[in-house]
Amino acid sequence: MKVRIGFGLGIAGLRDEARFGELVDALEGNGLDSLWLSERVAGEALDPVIGLSFAAGRTTRLKLGTSVQVLPGRNPALVAKEWASLDRLSVGRALPAFGLGNPIAAEHQAFGVAREDRASIFDEALPLIRRLWAEDEVHHDGKWFQYDALTVHPKPMQGSIDVWLGGRAPSELRRCGRLGDGWLASFFTPADCAEGRPVIEEAAAAEDRAIDPEHFGAMVTYSHEDIPDALRERLAAIRPGLDASDLVPVGLDALRTRLTEYVDVGFSKLVLVPLAEPKSWDEELARVADAVLDLQT
Repeated sequence: MKVRIGFGLGIAGLRDEARFGELVDALEGNGLDSLWLSERVAGEALDPVIGLSFAAGRTTRLKLGTSVQVLPGRNPALVAKEWASLDRLSVGRALPAFGLGNPIAAEHQAFGVAREDRASIFDEALPLIRRLWAEDEVHHDGKWFQYDALTVHPKPMQGSIDVWLGGRAPSELRRCGRLGDGWLASFFTPADCAEGRPVIEEAAAAEDRAIDPEHFGAMVTYSHEDIPDALRERLAAIRPGLDASDLVPVGLDALRTRLTEYVDVGFSKLVLVPLAEPKSWDEELARVADAVLDLQT
């Protein structure tokens, strides 16, 4: 199993976008595997694909992923084009992960699709993206999208790109098995991940598919100080019945222990998300690297 440790910003983004270059440089310089940006149209976070494109031009090694990008409400042809372009410019470092979108109405309205239609749109869009990467003159007459001999260039470096999916609901896990190449869990404990993985694998097997055992990962938010009450309340709403510390390890020793627990249940791609923005990204990432990067294999 190849353990890799990356870094993300979550939906909060940065207080000062001018420091984004500092973060990217520190990730590359301190040996982190990847950068993951989340999508929040109505929040402070940078557009993830724009941010990853910036990072691509500033680095040579760092992999570049979304955690996650909303698919319903986007035309598959444009999504295929932007990700193939990023993959080419980064020389094969693109790692798209897609989701249905945020349930908050203020966020959902930006995508222009009815909530009840999101799953159907997603299920049609993702296979189309794969076809547009692989084929020329794509013909498609579906419920949501129609193409007549549409060709999209450039093609990805290897002819296609692995697509991971997010999600926590059983229906989302089954969709990951049917359509995805990997699962990026969020606000799931190691025990939750161990329970969710068979759901994905069974759904994949039912479609005569198999998910690469290396393609299971988790977002891991961490803190250096006590978890604020406001966050505890939000976490309780997201995952009732769990203590906040079950989802957010406090201190680097606790973070290391939690990462080991994920690895023990077969989740080898781990994305660290700091609860608070540090004064110095280089110092923060040097501390993190010293504490956990030896877990990489």
